[in-house]
Amino acid sequence: MTMQEISVSPNASVFHERFGQGSVLAAMPQTVVVRFTHGIEECSPEELRSVSSVYAMLNSTEWNVPLEVITRFQAEAIRSTNDAWGVFTRSRIQLLPHQLWVCRKVLAKLPTRWIVADDVGLGKTVEAGLILLPLVSRGDARRVLVLCPASLVEQWQLRMRDMFGIHLTPYMTELDKPDNDFWGSYPQVVASLHTLRLDRNERQKRIIESEPWDIVIVDEAHHLNADEKGGATLGYAFLEKMLAAQKIRSMVFFTGTPHRGKDFGFLSLLKLLRGDLFDTEKSLHEQLPQIAEVMIRNNKQNVTDLSGNRLFQKPANRPMEYAYSPEEADFYGMLTNFIADGKLYASGLSANNGRAVMLVLFAMQKLASSSVAAISKALRNRIDKKQRIKKEIAQLEAKLELYKQLETEDEFDEINRIDEEILELSAGLRLSDNEEHYLRILLEKADKIHTESKVTEILSLLENEFSGRSVLLFTEYKATQALVMSALISQYGDDSVVFINGDSRVDDVVLKNGTKTSRRMTRKDAVAKFNKGQARFLIATEAGGEGIDLQERCHSMIHIDLPWNPMRLHQRVGRLNRYGQTEQVEVVTIRNPDTVESHIWNILNEKIERIMRAVGQAMDEPEDLLQLVLGMTTPDFFREIFMEGSSIERERLPDWFDSRSATFGGRNVIDTVKELIGHCSKFDFPQISDQIPRVDLIDLKAFFIGAIENNRRKVHDEESGLKFITPDEWHKGDVAIQKEYKELLFDRRYKGEKAIQRVLGVGHRLFDKAMELAMRQTASVTIVPEKILNNALFVFKVNDRVTTMGSRASVLFGVEKRSDGEWNTLSDWKLLLLLNELSTDRGLWKRRIPLVDIDGRIVAHDAEQALLRLREFLNDFHLDFKVPETVLTGILWPGTAVSEKEIPESAEQTS
Repeated sequence: MTMQEISVSPNASVFHERFGQGSVLAAMPQTVVVRFTHGIEECSPEELRSVSSVYAMLNSTEWNVPLEVITRFQAEAIRSTNDAWGVFTRSRIQLLPHQLWVCRKVLAKLPTRWIVADDVGLGKTVEAGLILLPLVSRGDARRVLVLCPASLVEQWQLRMRDMFGIHLTPYMTELDKPDNDFWGSYPQVVASLHTLRLDRNERQKRIIESEPWDIVIVDEAHHLNADEKGGATLGYAFLEKMLAAQKIRSMVFFTGTPHRGKDFGFLSLLKLLRGDLFDTEKSLHEQLPQIAEVMIRNNKQNVTDLSGNRLFQKPANRPMEYAYSPEEADFYGMLTNFIADGKLYASGLSANNGRAVMLVLFAMQKLASSSVAAISKALRNRIDKKQRIKKEIAQLEAKLELYKQLETEDEFDEINRIDEEILELSAGLRLSDNEEHYLRILLEKADKIHTESKVTEILSLLENEFSGRSVLLFTEYKATQALVMSALISQYGDDSVVFINGDSRVDDVVLKNGTKTSRRMTRKDAVAKFNKGQARFLIATEAGGEGIDLQERCHSMIHIDLPWNPMRLHQRVGRLNRYGQTEQVEVVTIRNPDTVESHIWNILNEKIERIMRAVGQAMDEPEDLLQLVLGMTTPDFFREIFMEGSSIERERLPDWFDSRSATFGGRNVIDTVKELIGHCSKFDFPQISDQIPRVDLIDLKAFFIGAIENNRRKVHDEESGLKFITPDEWHKGDVAIQKEYKELLFDRRYKGEKAIQRVLGVGHRLFDKAMELAMRQTASVTIVPEKILNNALFVFKVNDRVTTMGSRASVLFGVEKRSDGEWNTLSDWKLLLLLNELSTDRGLWKRRIPLVDIDGRIVAHDAEQALLRLREFLNDFHLDFKVPETVLTGILWPGTAVSEKEIPESAEQTS
């Protein structure tokens, strides 16, 4: 086709096989500049064909077939709605208003740069999938990179696959070789940030030399830290290098604690994301107004269902006290004296040796607070190992400091394991005079303790208040894990309990028949058995504190011991207090009031309550801020509080704590947290309730059936799902699309076999093909029988002419002229529902209606009035377009008569 054979006047309608229908902007000497739905393209004239505009069709003697027009605009309304809200993605759980809102906020402009700092349990992986799937489905995100902690790589892979049909390839170092081109071969990858941050074997060089990433998602993004004196972490430096090489277009960070106590570090994170908005040389206060453009924070207290009902209850926390048996009191009394003597002994040593001795003593103290089993196992191993040297202790101390600095869920179990290893490897270091003599006496006393009082109290709780319930238990040490597992097995049987820890193995478990054994179990299997009710109890170390959902049949939690950091407790509770929980979560902490740890915890809790009361004076729901307040406190602070506090006399402990914790939750911290919360973007149901789409997957069914029938195939709508022979054009050249289907559903609640294949929605290859071909149709003006369509319906597409801002490509609207002369403006999802209503009698869709008593000039006049009406109310829809352009795209006009002329039916039907 030559330039002269197509219309090149401004706004002329043209069609491109790849880009669909567009509007001519300008004719160049050898090309044509066209605005399509996705943006502006410069095309060869041979690639374009002319299409009759809506106004040109009004002068035609024959309008388009109703079925073609309706299915086209249904597809475009589906795409428009999903691009903004992600509501038609195939998530396996019911989508919540705040999740849809996050999707809409993040996708309002491309490229997009946001921090999503939602409270734990609000569904960050669902939000990530809602963001990703519209981008992937429409081709805006061909290359996707998800960076997360190593322990969550598999979870991200499985959830994106099972919930959204997004297939992320896990990064494996053995596949990333110079001659393999891993980054070129796999366009959608999930990788451990802690692996990629280490530039080994030139792996960073290869990723930087690969194609740019359309979007990078970073989970637990607070690990991208930079210190004013110490510089940037390796993870931060890696992302900085990628950005400097212009290898990242869009980027979304997920973290519940974006501010870790230092303004410089927080501003560095913001600057990494939006260097155009934030500067580490300026104060945080003067940059607060920009926070709303980059950070989202939703909390449990404010999120609701579609009716505005709150979804979460505040957990019920119940402390439980127990007393030592005489044998336990004897053991702990001697251990306390031994530790006190050791601290005195350490004070007389050189600085290095003294610090090493204190490190060992604190490890002993922490192990003892968990169980006799934990401390006695470590002491026994210490006595057995005599030949280790101080250098190994120094290496462990350095390693411990590194892990404490990183403070990721991958390191929690490792930190606790180091406590045990320090005791073993420090065997050549004397802790006091006659150390071995005292340790052997301690072990003799420990051997006299056949049942620990703490375990007896737990069993009583399970048998009474928690009778018949599934229960999640947390401990810090594997020895304590084995102890409690053995007790549960003795009481409830060998299969009553599953476990999670860092290495998927637990030793010294005593079975029902008295046999001592080791057990192995993957994290995935433990979660599956617990959630299915195949095991009543799950005992987890800190490896279970993040990244698992256990709320399906459990609302009861027991802290067997308490970590020396309240943030860990918050994250543990988040395993149960999350969306899908139908009961109030009950949390039990077990403590002996006579221990120094218990006294420190009491004082710490009182301080936290004072902080929350101070915040509550300015906010209605202060509980949400606890995570942020704790996140702004370094983990070292809490560890040192417990270490140092153990040496303080009980009477002096409150005064000592107040002086030592003066900065914890101080005015500066509270003010910073309140300012951050006040300036973040956040979900507000009353404000946006009328914008939230009241649609779900079932509302796609009318379009899909119509699209099949438009391609001359018959659909059998059976109780088990849809059954049909696939139209030839749909599966031609696409091996992923079958020639025949059955049992296809539009129900995200379906959990049965092959749900990922059976549940249709945006992201399913078959449904996406139906959408693609429907939107290629150019039919735009039709008549629909009056008994189906009462009011004239005008369809408009709104574009942002400023394409460099990356706004949504286009938004669809409908405007009705009612019989009483009034006008009604419809958003895209409401337009879809109206079009779906027209499908109640699909047989009439296939009949042409003659233009009887229809004056095209009247239709055109009404179209102009509809355009004015839409422009008048466009601001109400919060499009965030710089220069909106409104284009009439289609007209559905109510008709009065039906001709005998029909579209011929094909004989190819399903039997």
